[in-house]
Amino acid sequence: MFPIRDVNPTRITPLLTLLVIAANVLVFFVLQPTSEQEGMQFTFRHAAIACELTTGEPLNIAQIRSGDCASSVASPPIFPQKRLALSVLVSFFLHGNLIHLAGNMWFLWVFGNNVEEAFGHVGYALLYLIGGLGATLAFVMAHPSATDPLIGASGAIAAVLGAYLVLYPRHTVLSLVFVVLVPVPAALFLGLWFLGQFAVTDPGVAWEAHVGGFVVGVGVAAALRQMLLGRVRRLHGRAYAD
Repeated sequence: MFPIRDVNPTRITPLLTLLVIAANVLVFFVLQPTSEQEGMQFTFRHAAIACELTTGEPLNIAQIRSGDCASSVASPPIFPQKRLALSVLVSFFLHGNLIHLAGNMWFLWVFGNNVEEAFGHVGYALLYLIGGLGATLAFVMAHPSATDPLIGASGAIAAVLGAYLVLYPRHTVLSLVFVVLVPVPAALFLGLWFLGQFAVTDPGVAWEAHVGGFVVGVGVAAALRQMLLGRVRRLHGRAYAD
């Protein structure tokens, strides 16, 4: 299933959702190199890497060449000035290719506006940040020795999906199933999306990050659900039904 749109109107302009989408598009088309070799160097220089976060040290040449975080070969770090804490944030805005970028931004566009309305702009920014951090932590815990860069906004966006599930489980998501447009309850769509992460076999997909971000979004939204829905009802009036 692929979401086309949700049947869940908002009363706000989702400024932060639009800003995040614009920032991701700008980074991909303006800052990320287009050639494969330069692009690889760029991601190793700027993106989060589990091995680096585990050891607290930038990767050295031997680790990169061998793919072994525990390599004992004496070798200088390839990017000694890399700021590891900043790399976690930067990773939220890097994508491997146009399909990766487009898919992530579409999911954020479909589900982000309603979550932003419920959380408010500042709360939504915090959810996105905390969700992304939780996603990174989940991946590092699952693969503490990984030496490949972790890139993509999907972990943070998964937190938005988790929050949507808690806040709007009965709202409809118009979804493309093969070539047919089918109305699907959000609880079913997002539940299947979440369960589907555990069936991912592509080693290039950091599904653990998706799961971690989603769980963060569910937890935060569940803790604040009554307050968040109260905000939405005040915006929409008494006729609103969650």
